[in-house]
Amino acid sequence: MQKSKVYFTKEISSDSLIRIYEALGVELTGNVGIKVSTGEKGSKGYLKADLIGPLVKKLNGTIIECNTAYPGARTSYEEHIKVAEEHGFTSVADVDIMDKDGEFKIPVKNGKHLKYDIVGDHLKNYDSMLNLAHGKGHAMGGFGANLKNQSIGVASRNGKAYIHSCGQDDNPDTAWGCKYEQKDFIESMAEAAKAVSDYFEENNKKIVYITVMNALSVDCDCDANQGEPVMNDIGIIGSLDPVANDQAFIGMIWNSTDEGARLLRERVDRQEGRHILKYAESIGLGTTDYEFVKIN
Repeated sequence: MQKSKVYFTKEISSDSLIRIYEALGVELTGNVGIKVSTGEKGSKGYLKADLIGPLVKKLNGTIIECNTAYPGARTSYEEHIKVAEEHGFTSVADVDIMDKDGEFKIPVKNGKHLKYDIVGDHLKNYDSMLNLAHGKGHAMGGFGANLKNQSIGVASRNGKAYIHSCGQDDNPDTAWGCKYEQKDFIESMAEAAKAVSDYFEENNKKIVYITVMNALSVDCDCDANQGEPVMNDIGIIGSLDPVANDQAFIGMIWNSTDEGARLLRERVDRQEGRHILKYAESIGLGTTDYEFVKIN
């Protein structure tokens, strides 16, 4: 397989975010969904509205999200939109909680764990998507970036339960009681991300991938008690390949001489997080082999 290009800039600013997008050479058209995490109430690391706002406005995009399966402040539309407002997102764009009016199933091809993926019904309304992720650790997945943002992030509340239970249960009230092997959960995330990629491709819709590597905590933005950053900011990466982009993020954590990077590496490996890269590659979502392109 040919190497995928991953574009990188050290500068983390609204301007550099736009430059990374433009370097990808793909114009997102029509009704553009900007998939970001709105961040759990109490979290600190989520991508800030003033950082992403200029790119969102350039694309005339709508910020898209789905409700959470775990108990918190984003389990219902009413609560979730309030958090999105508190975190500044409604000030830069319309925010669409995509499972507000229901959900639908999209096929998972050749999945070991999932028969399908359950996504917010409003996903149908978008002609293209910017998967705009915040790179950080994650208590269950080891780390979160583009692959997690496209799997757990695009799944409806019931869909999140279905992924977390590795295809055993789509009821958020009971799914957490399901037993599974950790690698099965990591693979389920990859299968859901591939299902979204396939759905877009089959409907002639485009996705591009950008990850902002700042506020690098070992905890996810979905954690109301998210810990402080453990290492210095790295920069922004972008690619047309989610596997390559996530691989580049992990590569920079592993190659970092920052003392705190060790804590992030430990969190990733404790949850077998790197397994998602090879598994996603094996099911045809992208390649771990990438060419690094620095931009000014």
